[in-house]
Amino acid sequence: MKLSYLKKNITLIVCLAFLNVSCGKDGKLLPGADARKFPADPKQRVENNLKEGRGFQLNKVLENKGGVFDFASSNELWRASLDTIDFMPLLSANYSGGIIITDWYSEDQDQSIKITVRFLSNEIRADAIDIKVFYKNCDKEKNCTISENDGELKNEIKKEILKKATLYKDQKSDN
Repeated sequence: MKLSYLKKNITLIVCLAFLNVSCGKDGKLLPGADARKFPADPKQRVENNLKEGRGFQLNKVLENKGGVFDFASSNELWRASLDTIDFMPLLSANYSGGIIITDWYSEDQDQSIKITVRFLSNEIRADAIDIKVFYKNCDKEKNCTISENDGELKNEIKKEILKKATLYKDQKSDN
């Protein structure tokens, strides 16, 4: 019983100490807590605080729910890239990061292919996208080697993406 009484008293002393500290030095209010220095109208106080950089408006944060996704559907290069490599399973498609990564795709067990498309610009130009093609070759013991190949497939994919993107842009301008 004495222990419980002691705990209550210690808790009370600690609370009073924090209360005294929170009121400022020597029990005086902190600067800015004088009601005579602030307007009575709460809207005016909020406005003044925002002007002085001492707050934020929650309704401004909540106005834009989620990201803006109008770019992904209107960007011809993005759409053309997804349409060109739609036969492959996607590992990641990050529009804001400007990259599409496919998962490994294989028609046979010995060789798999993986493609990454990086967007360097929104313009429909050959240097606006960077395509990498990776090959994974596995032997019978399942020892695999991965290599990047700048061969014909890379050029065909790039040419197809640019061709489709140009068609999408022409269709968009006709409407």
